Amino acid sequence: MSFLTGGLVRLSEMLPILPPSEKKIATYILENPQEALSLTSHEIGKRSLTSGAAVNRLCKSLDLKGFQDLKLRIAGDLQKAAVQGFRDIELDESSFSIIEKMTSNSIQAINETAELISPDELSRAVTVLQNARTIHFFGVGASGIIAQDAQQKFMRIDKSATAFTDFHMAASLAAIAHKDDVVVGISFSGNTFEVAKILELANRKGAQTISLTKYGPSLVSEQADIRLYTSKTKEAAFRSGATSSRIAQLHMMDILFMCVASQQYEKTLTHIDETREAIGFLTESMKNRKKKFFYEKS
Repeated sequence: MSFLTGGLVRLSEMLPILPPSEKKIATYILENPQEALSLTSHEIGKRSLTSGAAVNRLCKSLDLKGFQDLKLRIAGDLQKAAVQGFRDIELDESSFSIIEKMTSNSIQAINETAELISPDELSRAVTVLQNARTIHFFGVGASGIIAQDAQQKFMRIDKSATAFTDFHMAASLAAIAHKDDVVVGISFSGNTFEVAKILELANRKGAQTISLTKYGPSLVSEQADIRLYTSKTKEAAFRSGATSSRIAQLHMMDILFMCVASQQYEKTLTHIDETREAIGFLTESMKNRKKKFFYEKS
């Protein structure tokens, strides 16, 4: 089960930004995961030349309940088959090899994202989205595509939703946000200034705010009431990691959508059928119009 794994992912992704004492502990565990399972927090602290208190602080930095929670996740990690890691494409690489690498990268990004999901935060996000008057999605660049995808999904189940990629338009919306609105800020890096400011503006108006960023503290997540994460995905020289990060973001949005949809199952089925029929009607009408046009021309 994904919630019983992800200990090693959290350690490796947070490693660069941890305080010195916590970094020593994280490094020790990453280098000796099997051994760490049989040690107490005091013993881990002693072997990493820190302290048991520092181990507890590390677990808090990882958004975990304690050292036992971390050990359970590491035990789950060690049961998984070894993966090769994110791989970049090379000069004149074969199509077969590119297919294999990109598929592997996407699968790994999805799996690691699942391991980073906090059930409590996900539940909170689903509740506020379910009760929202309007859901506003905002992202810049590639994250803007994720916002637009989320908008069309939620609209299909009769949720009032908007998606903005323009900072000024989003700022205007945030300025008149209602306390029953939800503003979702999407930024893979977590440091997109515009997204952080939109969430800050929404907070001032009393709206609920949700962030979707890569794992770890960031400008964007600090402004959010509810923080959701994707795997960092190791960016490679050719930026194939950017592709994997997009897949991870879409996966997280699909999880949110499906969770909300399941809470109103019968209504969801009705709305999906209605929208499917509407699209089918328009498609058939366009086909008939084109046939008539070509017939009159011939």
